[in-house]
Amino acid sequence: MSTEKDKSISLFHDMVELMEKLRGKDGCPWDKEQTHVTLKPYLVEETYEVIDAIDSGIPDKLKEELADLFLQIVFHCQIATEKNEFDINDVMKLCLEKMTRRHPHVFGDSTAATSDEVVQQWEAIKKQEKGYEERKSVVDGLPKHLPALQKAQKVQKKVAKVGFDWKDINDVIAKVEEELEEVKAAISKKETKDMEEEIGDLLFSVVNLSRFLKFDTENILHKTIYKFVDRFKKIEKELAARGKDIEQCSIEELDSIWNMVKLNDRKNI
Repeated sequence: MSTEKDKSISLFHDMVELMEKLRGKDGCPWDKEQTHVTLKPYLVEETYEVIDAIDSGIPDKLKEELADLFLQIVFHCQIATEKNEFDINDVMKLCLEKMTRRHPHVFGDSTAATSDEVVQQWEAIKKQEKGYEERKSVVDGLPKHLPALQKAQKVQKKVAKVGFDWKDINDVIAKVEEELEEVKAAISKKETKDMEEEIGDLLFSVVNLSRFLKFDTENILHKTIYKFVDRFKKIEKELAARGKDIEQCSIEELDSIWNMVKLNDRKNI
């Protein structure tokens, strides 16, 4: 009588064998051509589709996108296997060892009663691991391709852990206001290089405000973008109902409809 564990092992083996066949002699021409490098865009795309599925709140959609992401992991492991670098078992073994080592409060004698204590312990353990000795600075180790907002927030978290952080929210707000004034000054001087630099500083300070308030900047900006897109579509719908072409409308008329849509959205909250 097979158990759920047996079924899981069987499905896992089937998945690995499927990828071996796709990459094999009589497999798929496209799959056989792929490399770690050529698969990079698909890995990024599938990751973001998983995030979209999470935001949708639809379990079946999340299941499907996780399957697509899992395929990418199996794909990369198969390529490495063919090159005699490592295989999927090595990856799983490494993951198990790492998670066991970094959770001594679960698998060892250490204690960590709060999430903050867990994070502090995690960081201390990481510093003892192989490869960490190459990091000479607190801000080393940033993923090169991490989106800029996430990278900014990660940098700020890193320096905050060693005490380089504001103590009061009012100081953070004052910094945002200061950077905005510097943007205005650069614009008045019409210095392109200065404007670019000051806008960057302003964005960085706004990310810092978000982090200080314990918001994920990337997430809240995504929400704002989707909100904007939804409201703009409502403007287009309203104009279509009036028989008007959006390109022929004045900014005043568009702004008036925008405010109407915004008011209706607030009433429906």
